[in-house]
Amino acid sequence: MDSKQPEGQQGQGLTVAATPLSDALRLTASLPPKGACWYCDKPLDAVRRFCCKSCGEAYAEETQYDR
Repeated sequence: MDSKQPEGQQGQGLTVAATPLSDALRLTASLPPKGACWYCDKPLDAVRRFCCKSCGEAYAEETQYDR
């Protein structure tokens, strides 16, 4: 018995999961740190852009709809 999955199923799963992640990373990298969360304006250090993962995801989702 072969334990490999068919290439069609394996390729589809990677493509779907990688696209939103790369868009979110590209968006985060393009925003300069400003000392506050880009979504909720909670004070932050001079390195971070979002206070938590949910704020980063919400910001990315909003920018998708603004385009």
